[in-house]
Amino acid sequence: MIRRIAINTGGGDAPGLNAVIRAATVAAVRNGWEVLGIRRGYTGLLEGEVDGEPGVFNLTEHGVRGITHLGGTILGTTTRGNPFGMQPRQPDGSWGGRDLSDELISRLRALDVDALLAIGGDGSLKVAHILHQKGMPVIGVPKTIDNDLRATDLTFGFRTAVEVATDAIGRLHSTAEAHQRVMVVEVMGRHTGWIALESGLAGGADVILIPEIPYSLEGVADKIREREEAGRRFSIVVVAEGARPRDGEPSYADRSGRYGGIAERLANQIEDLTGKETRTLVLGHIQRGGSPISSDRVLALQFGTAAVRFIDQMIFGTMVALQGQTIRAVPLVEAVSAVKRVPMDGESICAARSLGICLGD
Repeated sequence: MIRRIAINTGGGDAPGLNAVIRAATVAAVRNGWEVLGIRRGYTGLLEGEVDGEPGVFNLTEHGVRGITHLGGTILGTTTRGNPFGMQPRQPDGSWGGRDLSDELISRLRALDVDALLAIGGDGSLKVAHILHQKGMPVIGVPKTIDNDLRATDLTFGFRTAVEVATDAIGRLHSTAEAHQRVMVVEVMGRHTGWIALESGLAGGADVILIPEIPYSLEGVADKIREREEAGRRFSIVVVAEGARPRDGEPSYADRSGRYGGIAERLANQIEDLTGKETRTLVLGHIQRGGSPISSDRVLALQFGTAAVRFIDQMIFGTMVALQGQTIRAVPLVEAVSAVKRVPMDGESICAARSLGICLGD
């Protein structure tokens, strides 16, 4: 019998996280369960305190009231909270390589937690899968604005990110045309181009570069020259942060492997090849912030309530996933086994090609 569950959020934030927390909390409380919130991934559980606040605290129906529309997460999150490769925090704030997963599970059991609801992307869900293999009952909820988890048709936060990017691209048209410039817009997408492709299509981009299609720089320049000859003296280029040239590497912000800098590099190359004044806009974390749009709120609420339903049915070691019009429980091992990439025969790619948009190939 389920009496108490715990909820945490890990990895990068995404619009809709608070909606999942509210939905799961309300549904669980109405089942007669207690709900615990863990601050900043697993940090609150392992350290006992986060920023002067209890690391684990009670979530109540009253406490999650009015948070569906809020961005971020009331639990906080971290991208450096892997319990299989971290040690107690050092004075400089760094983490080491000690495996604390057994301690984590012991602390969950000491709190009489019957099941863990882990909300996260591919990295966080891989952690959840291993915790389940070590004996912790776990249900995962997919969270990534990149929409790159293969087992689910859609992840909450993706549509909001596309909306933010589309709005930015649309606003650039008038200033690009007024100054006859090329504008390079960098959007998120380390390994997949879902945001770049959909926002580029919706925003009327002339060039869209995604990780799935290594690009020819000369092909991009040819498209800009073609528009120039046709009297269209400005161009909009949308590029995913993980895009790379043929026989080249993506741009990295630092030695840690963090992506960054593709827009600046590409803008300099375009200016050298075409002679066109070229400017950049890096949207960055603005795509993650702010209030989720209505479709992401609804999906997040559906995911949160479905997770509680699957816990009630003891379907552990799984992740909630939207497949068609139905939310199902799919094995976590399947959910994290491969990245969902943009299909080359998909409707969005076909539409882009039919519209004459340059995809870099």
